[in-house]
Amino acid sequence: MSKTLPSYNVTIRIALPFEPRATAMLVKEFVDYGAIVTGVDMVESDEANLLTDVTAKVDDIEHAEHIASKLEALDGVHVLGIHDSTVQAHLGGKIEIALKRPLNTRQDLSRIYTPGVARISNLIAKDPQLARKLTIKRNTVAVVSDGTAVLGLGDVGPKAAMPVMEGKAALFKKFGDVDAWPICLDTTDTEEIISIVKAISPGFGGINLEDISAPRCFEIERRLREDLDIPVFHDDQHGTAVVVLAALINALKVVGKKIEDIRIVVSGVGAAGNAIIRLLMNQGARDIIGVGRNGALGPFREEEGEDRNWIAQNTNPRRQQGSLRDVLEDADVFIGVSAGNILVGDDIATMAKDPIVFALANPTPEVDPIQAAQHAAIVATGRSDYPNQINNVLAFPGIFRGMLDVKATQVTDRMLVVAANAIAQSVLPEQLNANFIIPGVFHPTASKQVARAIREEFKHSLAMENEM
Repeated sequence: MSKTLPSYNVTIRIALPFEPRATAMLVKEFVDYGAIVTGVDMVESDEANLLTDVTAKVDDIEHAEHIASKLEALDGVHVLGIHDSTVQAHLGGKIEIALKRPLNTRQDLSRIYTPGVARISNLIAKDPQLARKLTIKRNTVAVVSDGTAVLGLGDVGPKAAMPVMEGKAALFKKFGDVDAWPICLDTTDTEEIISIVKAISPGFGGINLEDISAPRCFEIERRLREDLDIPVFHDDQHGTAVVVLAALINALKVVGKKIEDIRIVVSGVGAAGNAIIRLLMNQGARDIIGVGRNGALGPFREEEGEDRNWIAQNTNPRRQQGSLRDVLEDADVFIGVSAGNILVGDDIATMAKDPIVFALANPTPEVDPIQAAQHAAIVATGRSDYPNQINNVLAFPGIFRGMLDVKATQVTDRMLVVAANAIAQSVLPEQLNANFIIPGVFHPTASKQVARAIREEFKHSLAMENEM
């Protein structure tokens, strides 16, 4: 039997001899092998044979194949196919281009294309800023990846990264009404990636870097920010940092602690860990320890790489050395953006009173959430099957929506802070508790609140510049 509630949907088509209790027998077989049957649909039936589709929740595709093999072993039963609902959802891709204006008559054609379009081209040639008003640049973001650090899969290459980037584009549209397009590059060369993104940038109002491995991602983002006149946002860094800060703001309210007084341990000092540490310090955190594969980072040694060494030289004020378990003792907050199952519940028991645990490795958290909850006041993960899911979708659609609305040329640290606060404030005071520190991904107004906060921050910054 499955240890967790099955949540992966499949439909299995089965042929078997007709018998009055045939479907009941099938349902029992599914249940016996740990599945939850959600539907039985007759395809064909006569006095001799039965063809049926059984839809069920299973653990994963391997679980479904195991059930199918067991059914095949039954007398007269034949499995004709397994229809994976996830695969079905990706057939032909998940996004498309749609027309915003009618194109049904010669007059429509002459306005949208030749000869009318020449007038628009001439206007933009005279004033390039009009591209943001008169082309898709106004509302379009490039989702750029080289496929080297995809989800929990690692380096799967640009073709295998496409479904993830398409999904990202779909989230942009759903939650921010931003038209995003996946661009997967068949190169891992830093200079080449920078050159390509710069070359395609005229057609976009923003760049979202995605799933590019560290440390190259730092250099790519830094250089593009310097060279482009549109915002460059690395979601693995900044999107993650924003939602972590949002969750921590509310978690600290629940346990009655202040960010400037607490001890924070961050496991993982790659793209996400680096950005989290920097943003938490920007918000007032004073005592943070970053932990990598070789233990705690600190001013007691130099680290390879500019960004990693910055963490070492600017954190760990008590100069603690040792393993993750060593420095976790008496810490108020644990934030994991590293690897699964590196801690156990007893490790959480060594933390300070009312500890906060954000175990964000996916799909397997750094510590089992159930074990962690035996000792922690608040537990959050990156998973949807536990309370307090920390998910980047709460951040990036609203951030880009706001930046596109004000024609921003860059994303600033202050924008990230106000975005985090907007997400945190989406949980009303009367709703806030240990199991609800961050809104769900389908919160009706969270993205809109983030976009509004970005617009207000931009206007405030502009007013301050004008006063100087």
